[in-house]
Amino acid sequence: MAAQNPVDSETLATLKEVMEGDFQLLIDTFTSDADQRLTDLRELLARRDAGQLRACAHSFKGSCSNIGAPQLAQLCARVEDKAAVGELDVEPLLDAIEREYGAVREALAGL
Repeated sequence: MAAQNPVDSETLATLKEVMEGDFQLLIDTFTSDADQRLTDLRELLARRDAGQLRACAHSFKGSCSNIGAPQLAQLCARVEDKAAVGELDVEPLLDAIEREYGAVREALAGL
């Protein structure tokens, strides 16, 4: 079974059409923001700050959805849901987010 594409081609096509010349800026902004959010998620987990971890995961989930990265958004949603109820056993999910983000970033770099 082939691996699912980490980015939705229809979403990207729509973004490219709407954003026109600013499409690459959108991609660059997403990747820069995502790099920071990954750092923030790790730091918030280390501080055991469930509220801010939930908020950061929620915001990252929205960015991932907007750029067309549904699997990454789903992983962020799982962190958000766990943090919302004070469950901080999310290190394996953060590892999965980093792996999936690597695939998303690679796919976006190839555009």
